[in-house]
Amino acid sequence: MRKGIVQALASFLLLIFLTPSIPQPQQYHHFADNRKLFGIPNALNVISNFAFLVVGLIGLVLCHSKNYFNISLQGEVWGWTCFYVGVTSVAFGSSYYHLDPDDAGLVWDRVPMAVAFASLLAILIIERIDAKKGSISIVLLVTAGIISIVYWRFCGDIRLYLLAQSGSCIAISLMATLLPPMYSHSTYWLWASGFYLLAMLQEAADRVIYILTFHIVSGHTLKHISAAMVPVILTVMLAKRTVNSGKLLHSNYLEAICYISTIFAGKVCLTREAFPRPGSKMAFDFNVQVVESQ
Repeated sequence: MRKGIVQALASFLLLIFLTPSIPQPQQYHHFADNRKLFGIPNALNVISNFAFLVVGLIGLVLCHSKNYFNISLQGEVWGWTCFYVGVTSVAFGSSYYHLDPDDAGLVWDRVPMAVAFASLLAILIIERIDAKKGSISIVLLVTAGIISIVYWRFCGDIRLYLLAQSGSCIAISLMATLLPPMYSHSTYWLWASGFYLLAMLQEAADRVIYILTFHIVSGHTLKHISAAMVPVILTVMLAKRTVNSGKLLHSNYLEAICYISTIFAGKVCLTREAFPRPGSKMAFDFNVQVVESQ
């Protein structure tokens, strides 16, 4: 395991030294739908976060209700608790940000997401690789995610955040797909990944969706709804799953996951367009930009 961690860190440091710093694009804050409803600015982008509050609180309560969720390890309880706290906090952080979008508010939008992503990664390590190391990794991964956001805020460089977010997504997808599960209903992880991918596509097509729906709803609002489906699906999975008879894998499998995730996540730093921004000149917004230029 140590060899894999060292390789991942070496790859990470190499990518940081070889790639230029990436500032937070200010056009990110320019969303398609900025309508004011009931006195709330950017109303639909704010109100749509209510879904995170509902599913987060329900999951948090059920996580500590005896015999409702099929959780067999104490480390899993900690991991899922952190996840649902993160999901619940997204409702407040994202709503605060969308009331007046800027870099300062974006910090409170991203911190809860970093906690949620890190918790899911730690949970999969517990379930499919090593329970003890996975439990320890909860604190380490959550801390790393928060540090990446603090680094961006004070240094003006989002590379660490992009690596943390994309690396977590890649590692979660790899582990959910390739490693034998400890529980049944493992395909729910894939459904959750699919909805998150859909959310990213909707975010990229924010303005296009707003135009195609005749200014009824924007892509970013739909992104919130699709992203909220991730904890919904995982909550259903926790309620329905049962323990498989197989054993956990040896922790050496973590070497490959760490190394591959870091390499693929590094591609994010090779382009400023890795995460499309609303209003940017991306493929989804091409026609809109042409119309606006005329």
